[in-house]
Amino acid sequence: MDDDEQINLGVLLFIPWRYSEDRMFRALQNAGFDDWTLAQCRVFQRVAPDGSRLTDLADQAQMSKQSAGVMVDQLERLGYVRRVPDPADGRARLIVIEGRGLRASETAQSTLDEILSEWKTYLGTRNFTLLRQILDQLREITDPYAR
Repeated sequence: MDDDEQINLGVLLFIPWRYSEDRMFRALQNAGFDDWTLAQCRVFQRVAPDGSRLTDLADQAQMSKQSAGVMVDQLERLGYVRRVPDPADGRARLIVIEGRGLRASETAQSTLDEILSEWKTYLGTRNFTLLRQILDQLREITDPYAR
């Protein structure tokens, strides 16, 4: 493949993400978490371990606060999250992960661990570690949500 035929680097970064997301979503469905949509999962995965404000979820999911609110309402009805008072601001609410959401997260993490193990075997430990280091470094200048 010559330079004119090379796949865009952004697409090359996206393909493994899409593969992982699709495989985790299928694993969730197969484990009985088949009552939510991929869009809802994308919002859910952004809930911080100690809870998130709706405005932060909307920003990270790149959607309006209203759209994120609808999704959180749906996730709450399904038992994946709940809203609680924010201890840092009595007027605000946090979205926190509920028991069903924790179980779904465990399934997704287990599937991701399998995927990463497969990639490490395929690439070799050295290349896999190098890939991880490079992507972590690139995150420093590309991820406004890095903590």
